Amino acid sequence: MRPTGKLHLGNYMGALANWVKLQDDYECYFFVADWHALTTDYADTSQVAGNVEEVALDWLGAGLDPEKCVLFLQSKVLRHAELFLLFSMITPVSWLERVPTYKEQQENIVGKDLSTYGFLGYPLLQAADILLYQPQFVPVGQDQVVHVELTREIARRFNHFYKLDGPDGPREVLPEPKVLLTPSPKLPGTDGRKMSKSYDNAIQLTDPEAVVRAKLKTMVTDPARIRRTDPGDPDKCPVGDLHKVFSSAEKLVEVYEGCRSAGIGCIQCKGWAADSLVQILGPIQERRAGYTASQALEILKAGSVRAAQRADETMAQVNEAMQLTVRSSGAVDGL
Repeated sequence: MRPTGKLHLGNYMGALANWVKLQDDYECYFFVADWHALTTDYADTSQVAGNVEEVALDWLGAGLDPEKCVLFLQSKVLRHAELFLLFSMITPVSWLERVPTYKEQQENIVGKDLSTYGFLGYPLLQAADILLYQPQFVPVGQDQVVHVELTREIARRFNHFYKLDGPDGPREVLPEPKVLLTPSPKLPGTDGRKMSKSYDNAIQLTDPEAVVRAKLKTMVTDPARIRRTDPGDPDKCPVGDLHKVFSSAEKLVEVYEGCRSAGIGCIQCKGWAADSLVQILGPIQERRAGYTASQALEILKAGSVRAAQRADETMAQVNEAMQLTVRSSGAVDGL
């Protein structure tokens, strides 16, 4: 995740909740992508360090366990940059220009000059982030599948050019990781659009109960329900979408029956949604409060050491396959 500030419910349901489940079944690497933050926010880096702390604390609060997975900081594992550089030597520019989010973000992010090599090449850095750990799977939502496919293409191209000598003949270094599609339910913000920090419509994982209830009171509802006596439709209401994700099956029945019959008003329905959200957020906030920022950074530091050790293994194979490992008599240290 890019460190753009405290995480919100959209981040939690879109990825983080799934990560917490995956750590029990897979060898997982999760990193704070501080270099990726620079692809769009390079002009002002003053918030990056503080945001790294916030993301790490939110991860720990959500339930990521450094005893079960590796949590680290991208910029502390320099092999990411090394593999990114090597990939840039073999990747056609046209591959990067055709990534859908490249032109989409250039059109939608206003007020920033995104005509930089770093912005064009960020999918290539993503590929390095992934392939450095020679994974079998990459857990993503449907919207990120195209990026994983590019990663597969880059691995395929690398393996076409470079192979290792093995006892049974040449062997490939980099796997073509498969997509591990994770459920990512629709989660609206308070204005009905997708929950996003940039829209200022998000409910943060750190929001106290009073703030959650205050935000929900302002949330848009079914536009057809103008008066209290008008029946509504939860399937056309952003509050209904929240209930589908966070409320129990029993409560969802009450929502549908009450809304469609005008037996309940929107204020009551929002209150029920707030009840459900508070039940989710309470344990997250309690776990988060058990860590200080310095403890969270120490966890990232320790995880970065572990990640770097694994990255070294991959890069030894990459350099050997590319014949960049120089053999000498040892007269020069390191050669």
